[in-house]
Amino acid sequence: MTPTPGSVPFDLVEPAARPYFDRWGPGLVVYRPAQPAGSGGPPHGGAWVHVGEDGRVRAFAGKVELGQGVTTALTMLVAEELKVLPASVDLILGDTDLTPWDIGTFGSRSMADAGAHLRAAAAGALQFLRRWAAERLGVEPGSVRLDSGRAMAGEGATARSIPYAELVAGRSRIEPVPSESHPSPPAEWSVAGRPASSRDGAKVVTGAVRYTSDLRLEGMLEGAILFPPTFRSTLRSLETRAAESIPGVTVVREGGFVGVAAPDRATARAARGLLRAEWEVPEAPGEDGIVEYFRTHPKPPDDHWDLDRYAVGDPAAARGASAIALEATYTTAYIAHVPLEPHAAIAEWVGERLTVWIGSQTPFRVRAALARTLGIPNERIRIVVPPTGGGFGGKHAEELAAGTARLARASGHPVRVTLSREEEFTQTYLRPMAVVEIRSGADRDGRLTAWECITWNAGASAIRTPYRVDHQRVENRPTDSPLRQGSYRALAATANNFARESQMDELAARTGVDPVEFRRRSLDDPRLRAVLDAVAARAGWTARPRRRGPRSGPSTGRGIALGLEKGGRVATYVEVEVTASRTVGIGRIITAYECGAIVNPRHLEGQVEGGTIMALGGALGEAIHFDRGRILNGRLSAYPVPRFLDVPPIEVLLLDRPDLPSAGAGETPLIAVAPAIANAIDDATGERIRHLPLLPGGRLPTGARATDFATPKN
Repeated sequence: MTPTPGSVPFDLVEPAARPYFDRWGPGLVVYRPAQPAGSGGPPHGGAWVHVGEDGRVRAFAGKVELGQGVTTALTMLVAEELKVLPASVDLILGDTDLTPWDIGTFGSRSMADAGAHLRAAAAGALQFLRRWAAERLGVEPGSVRLDSGRAMAGEGATARSIPYAELVAGRSRIEPVPSESHPSPPAEWSVAGRPASSRDGAKVVTGAVRYTSDLRLEGMLEGAILFPPTFRSTLRSLETRAAESIPGVTVVREGGFVGVAAPDRATARAARGLLRAEWEVPEAPGEDGIVEYFRTHPKPPDDHWDLDRYAVGDPAAARGASAIALEATYTTAYIAHVPLEPHAAIAEWVGERLTVWIGSQTPFRVRAALARTLGIPNERIRIVVPPTGGGFGGKHAEELAAGTARLARASGHPVRVTLSREEEFTQTYLRPMAVVEIRSGADRDGRLTAWECITWNAGASAIRTPYRVDHQRVENRPTDSPLRQGSYRALAATANNFARESQMDELAARTGVDPVEFRRRSLDDPRLRAVLDAVAARAGWTARPRRRGPRSGPSTGRGIALGLEKGGRVATYVEVEVTASRTVGIGRIITAYECGAIVNPRHLEGQVEGGTIMALGGALGEAIHFDRGRILNGRLSAYPVPRFLDVPPIEVLLLDRPDLPSAGAGETPLIAVAPAIANAIDDATGERIRHLPLLPGGRLPTGARATDFATPKN
């Protein structure tokens, strides 16, 4: 296959070029071929499965384990297709020397991509085993039964069986997936689709898992990087003599990078403190002027912030003719990823070959970035991703890898760099702040008639409404950001869904239609209707007259919201209690989730629950505060991520659809939490909050009642 511009680097992914049989012994390797961009779905390097004469099955994919349970789920899929016990499968992930190329572990694509590719490769391997067993047993392939790592034929006294290990003994075969091979239907699964515990769960809870920040190499030094005071600051001058006078310290300046390596972390940080740097700091707005800044500082779309524009009908005219018209602006704050394990990397040079161990969601992108930065070819670089303590879209880490590699090259020793918690807040990128403007209309029967949505800075994810409306326009407007921003779990879907589902509740109130019924009347997606109906039924939702006007004193409220993203459908129900002192307590959360065929219900429930807890932070209190480009609350004592005591009772309803391909669950469960809480607060108090976080400081903000833009018609 000839690579095309921008395609997968096929010369790096064909398993025939790898010493699999030298490393693991003879056997059979079956691979799902790589596919370039534009071939249907995202580009990928396929997947490989090795059935060895030692009785082990080894499966290879370019995804990584970030605590989301992908190792267990993918192992279950391979075991299912090959008819072996999961304990006999070894899964190798995120090692650029051993696994196929992969675009990265993000976008809830592990099940959709790696899961599908590994299923295909394992099913293909089963085809070869069936053929070889038929030849050995002297029967037709269709009469061969395969189970628990053995091929069997005959019944009773004439029954014969051969283990897979014997079928592949002495062979060194590498084959693509046969065209006639097909994975088993999820409805027939016996291993996948059932609850399974994490393969490494016991090691995680006992501290036996070795993360990047735990690893230590012989002769390793510790590194520290000199970071700029603000985003886009440039170095004007640097004085290094005081730092270089410390025994064992190496100071490195290459281009815009400055760092030190030392025998221990304390010495490295002390030496960095002796560097005398002068910076050119650009002008930047503070929080007070950020909304207007976004509106007046557009930028061209790029590969990361895609421009999404869609229009049909005449929404302005339709809105003008609507019985109910509404316009409102919603905002969401910059927020930090706050992974349990801060960014960490270890670099080691052996001759001219570089190995980097790093917690990264994109090891192949890191390798390509290192090749460009260091001026060496890909084949001289190996990236290994150990188990990683959370990513949430925030661990791509090319710059950290390059800086650590430079320190290791200059010092002649392996070097480890681990960011402090403050550096994690201030020197990595944030979830973008968003400004979302929606103008909508509805008729008196509670059906949408017009919809316009413009999003500044957040991105295009989930910008299109899932509701039926004949006249609509949506537009994503990328803007210049004064703070460094990038991917975050669920991307822009959190902001866009918060705005849309808040507006839907506001429209429902103005039409006098129950919020659940209002959504149903404009909802054609049967999968969304299913999660909405499931959560409403579990909550015991019944229509009731809406209480009008703001209310004082203790009160309770309920709210509901839904959404779709990354192939999943979600609906969330929330109950709140508002005290006389205007504090808000979450009494109950119910989330219904559907993502096609469920591979591991236990892990899926954990993903939904974990996503719900993470979403609580961004909904209620998390916000990065800044002034002229400087982050003001870059520490956990000033940044309120949810603690255990903050977590309310959470119920998870899983809707299994074995007739549909498996989608991911890492992101979509987050997107309905904030609007459901906002809708519940409005139900309890009559006060509509149109910004996230909803409760800065833990209380309803002063003046929470939004300006009423509704214009009822006679």
